[in-house]
Amino acid sequence: MPLKYGLVGLPNVGKSTLFNALTHSQVAADNFPFCTIDPNVGAVWVPDERLQILASLCKPQKTTPTLIEFVDIAGLVKGASQGEGLGNQFLANIREVDAIIHVVRCFQDAQVVHVAGQVDPAFDKEIIDDELRSRDLETIGKRSIKVEKAAKAGSKDAQQELALLQVFRAQLTQGTNARDIMLDPAQIQLAQHWQLLSLKPVIYVANVAEGTLTSATNAYVAQLQQATSDERSVVIPVCASLEAQMDSLDAEERAFFSDVYGLEAAGLAKLVRTSYEQLNLITYFTAGPQEVRAWTIQKGTKAPQAAGVIHSDFERGFIKAEVIRLADYQHYKTELACREAGKIRIEGKDYIVADGDIIHFRFNV
Repeated sequence: MPLKYGLVGLPNVGKSTLFNALTHSQVAADNFPFCTIDPNVGAVWVPDERLQILASLCKPQKTTPTLIEFVDIAGLVKGASQGEGLGNQFLANIREVDAIIHVVRCFQDAQVVHVAGQVDPAFDKEIIDDELRSRDLETIGKRSIKVEKAAKAGSKDAQQELALLQVFRAQLTQGTNARDIMLDPAQIQLAQHWQLLSLKPVIYVANVAEGTLTSATNAYVAQLQQATSDERSVVIPVCASLEAQMDSLDAEERAFFSDVYGLEAAGLAKLVRTSYEQLNLITYFTAGPQEVRAWTIQKGTKAPQAAGVIHSDFERGFIKAEVIRLADYQHYKTELACREAGKIRIEGKDYIVADGDIIHFRFNV
């Protein structure tokens, strides 16, 4: 299953415009609240120059990047957790994604309606946070009722879970998002089962005007950065309208635009790079004459489990992993030359796969 990112935010902040640019789509992006009702879903290939380097060396019949999905979710308004606007539908859609891309308006435009009457990134962000925490408190309340009976009957597991639920209730009530509560690995694993919305990793996209994209003095971006300074998150300034314009250009024209606006990378590349960091993900590769392919796994994954991403038989019958560094593959040009130069490492079941590894798995079932 591809990774799924949900674009969320207030109405009229530029979610659909950004979605169109990221996914090469043409969904409605009109100037009125709830222009998006049913979520739009677009699948895109993850840009990775390492994959292209491998493809140029192996000249395979097929090159397959990692696939991710972006979901353009209906705009949220205050009171969504009580059903205001499209709140219940919105919150249900968020539950299905792996991470949240929170689009925040950081531009002035009298022609684009703001549902609160004025541009205030910190205020806008807090509306979304409040609604997610309110739904999470409802979820925790229902779960507590289920667990409490078993806890009173003496179940140690239930008592531990109830204690953790109480910690979450107190922190959420005080305005702390679930993802920012300090937990040990066992507590994180337990909390994941509750499917809390504010536990999901978040990336804030500051949607700015073209003229302020590279400005270090954008007051709205500064406000958003200040409002998120205590969170485990990151703020990425993006001009959704510019990204949409660039999407219709050829490679030469995009390069010109990038130079003019001082863009280091397209919006998709920046979002993917940051989202991988937030989700603790890495990429390894398989390479051969038939196919060069990228595979996404959690950082810290051992070789058998990484093999299982390709097929369960690979994990079940794992024997060893033959691993090549990309730098060695580039230097020696072929797998055979790497083997002859002693640049292929033989790794066993305890090997932790590193980002950028090129791996050939040996297995027997």
